[in-house]
Amino acid sequence: MNPHLPPWIRAPLFRLLRRGFRLLPLSVARRDRLRQRFLDRYGALVPDPPRGHVRVHASPSPHRPGERATEPAIGYVADRDAALPDPLPATLVAFYLPQFHPIPENDAWWGEGFTEWHNVARALPQFEGHAQPRLPGALGFYDLRVADVMRRQMALARRYGIGALCFYHYWFSGKTLLDTPARQWLDDPSLDLPICLCWANESWSRRWDGRTGETLIAQVHDPEDDLAFIAAIAPWLRDQRYLRVGGKPLLLVYRTGLLPDPVTTAKRWRDWCRDHDVGEIFLACVHGFERTDPRTIGFDAAVEFPPNMATPKSITAHQSLLNPGYRGEVLDWRELASDYASRAMPDYPLFPAVNPGWDNEPRRSGRGRVYAHASPRGYRDWLQATLIHRASRLPHDHRLVFVNAWNEWAEGAVLEPDARLGFAWLEATRQALVRTAGRESPRTTRPCAVVHAWYPEVLGELLDALAASGVDWRILVTTAPEKEAAVRACLARHAPDAGLEIHPNRGRDVLPFLHVANRLLDEGVEVVLKLHTKRSSHRRDGERWRRDLIERLLAPARAPILAQRLADDPRLGLVAPEGHVQPLDYYWGANRDNVHRLAALLGIPEPDAGRDRFVAGNMFWLRLEALRPLLDAHLDPWRFEPEQGQVDGSFAHAIERIIALAVRAAGYRMDTAAQLCGETEAEGSYPYARRDPGS
Repeated sequence: MNPHLPPWIRAPLFRLLRRGFRLLPLSVARRDRLRQRFLDRYGALVPDPPRGHVRVHASPSPHRPGERATEPAIGYVADRDAALPDPLPATLVAFYLPQFHPIPENDAWWGEGFTEWHNVARALPQFEGHAQPRLPGALGFYDLRVADVMRRQMALARRYGIGALCFYHYWFSGKTLLDTPARQWLDDPSLDLPICLCWANESWSRRWDGRTGETLIAQVHDPEDDLAFIAAIAPWLRDQRYLRVGGKPLLLVYRTGLLPDPVTTAKRWRDWCRDHDVGEIFLACVHGFERTDPRTIGFDAAVEFPPNMATPKSITAHQSLLNPGYRGEVLDWRELASDYASRAMPDYPLFPAVNPGWDNEPRRSGRGRVYAHASPRGYRDWLQATLIHRASRLPHDHRLVFVNAWNEWAEGAVLEPDARLGFAWLEATRQALVRTAGRESPRTTRPCAVVHAWYPEVLGELLDALAASGVDWRILVTTAPEKEAAVRACLARHAPDAGLEIHPNRGRDVLPFLHVANRLLDEGVEVVLKLHTKRSSHRRDGERWRRDLIERLLAPARAPILAQRLADDPRLGLVAPEGHVQPLDYYWGANRDNVHRLAALLGIPEPDAGRDRFVAGNMFWLRLEALRPLLDAHLDPWRFEPEQGQVDGSFAHAIERIIALAVRAAGYRMDTAAQLCGETEAEGSYPYARRDPGS
């Protein structure tokens, strides 16, 4: 079959072959094997993924030169100590890559001093919202020849609930590569976190993905190799720290489909171990390329390996390209998580697995496969669902859940702290364990008023309105450093128990609110009222605009009713002041590009400017869970332009217009305060803004 067919023939031919293949009455394992053989031999027939687009901007975009992922984003989490449940609901085992130290072979193949960090540091963002390069945080660009690095990694893993690490083991007919970390563990009893080995039994090629290509070192499987391999790893299997399942040391094989006779290989290994002071062993096959029933090949269990063996729909066409030559593919990580979390456990032993993200752009420059929209909270939810609904079906001494991975930095699968989100992935791991064990702090139904005070002279008015509303508020005030003294003085007079947070004067009320809302959501706060000291100094009626918003949201006759409606109706996500819900296309010309860009960053449907609406004035009641699409995007503060007195068209204005869309995308609805209070809404033109003449 000619792999060099033109695209106009290749794409329909591939679709025809795929349709026919899906109709064949094959077992899952057989189907996977045939698919893999086809990809190995005829991978060039697979059509190119859809292309992203280069958005045409009405004016030069301030966002493009700013694309970077090296600074703390919204949702950055600092290291902290917190209790873990005892006992843990399962043992979490994270795959561990030992590639972070130089070896002579990599020097020859890739250049002197090469480690995986070379790939990581060279990565560039290929489309808007593509968080590259992803750089390390607290552990830095470590060298695994330094023994203390692994000691710090293991202490960190244990503190956040990771019970073991699964080291990839590279063994080629007696030659081992990158085994320094595993040997350090073997030689140093103080490295007491359990490990297990996964024999990465495929050839190395320049493709970095295990498929055919220029071979760097070949893998050979024969009977002599079977015995030589098991003898070589026996010192680890005998070590009392080594991870065991039902008392047996656990050995994974990455690609059992490459073994000529896995049943015989398994028997040779078991016989050798019985005869050489290892005893019984527990063999697991990784479901990375095919989903074989382990019992049919003489193995004891299988291990899931997301994102492999999943086929989310491509969302490449929705991306705005920074690199017009990008030939990679973008998929939706949320679809991957939902698929895996809902899978039924098979009738054979299977250790389920989760994945905190995937982006191999560093290894495949300009051609990477990216799973967009991964988030620590989404990963937490996936892990919790896996622990509750899948791992709980396993016997107690077999209750393992794998995480792919601890430190696959060049593939974007990382639990270690990074520069952009800090310890967020590790904290999400701990939270999943705590929630599964039923030890989380109860969510609070007490509403929180979040007030941004740029005009301290107006703050007292808002605080008095909160005090008179008839609602028991928790109050948090945000302001800029230059306003801090005046705001503190006002709080001392009107609300001495209120909290105060200081944020730079960037993003006006929007960016400080997102920082606070993200933290409150993690604290268990359900409902907030967003207010700010709006004056709209460019308008003569700015004072009246603010007071109208406050009256509709906070009047004593309304506020208790609205708080109760939100407490009673879990699908009510946003309460807007009636009369201030306006068509999205108001001032659309100035905001269109930013709103479309933001929708793509959040992974929500494209807005319909003629149908969709937004809350003008940016004050409302909000269920924080309904804001997850926006908060889980972990936007970068640099996206918010420096303050220059903009009256429209900024990134903050785009967020104002996207909130109602995000709430709807999360499965919640928006009502007005008048609707919820049983009052009639007055009709008429909006007095506080004039429609864009070009709309």
